Amino acid sequence: SPSLYSLGQNYPNPFNPMTKLKFEIPNSGFVKLKVYDVLGREVAVLVNEQLNPGTFEVDWNALNYPSGVYFYKIETDDFAESKKMVLVK
Repeated sequence: SPSLYSLGQNYPNPFNPMTKLKFEIPNSGFVKLKVYDVLGREVAVLVNEQLNPGTFEVDWNALNYPSGVYFYKIETDDFAESKKMVLVK
């Protein structure tokens, strides 16, 4: 299992309408992975559950969202990170 927390850059980026988000967690714990618009409004919850250590990949289908910049953020008990992604239709 991974030794550090990490949040990878989504792929592809820019994307339309599907993208993959990859993350690694070294400890069991409650994990949230959410997507926010450029104004900071939560637009999607991709993960909201207890996970064991490992590497995970989540798909986001942004078919019903407008083009623009979005941010995705992972949060656990002792780690948080966010990254930017671009939806181009």
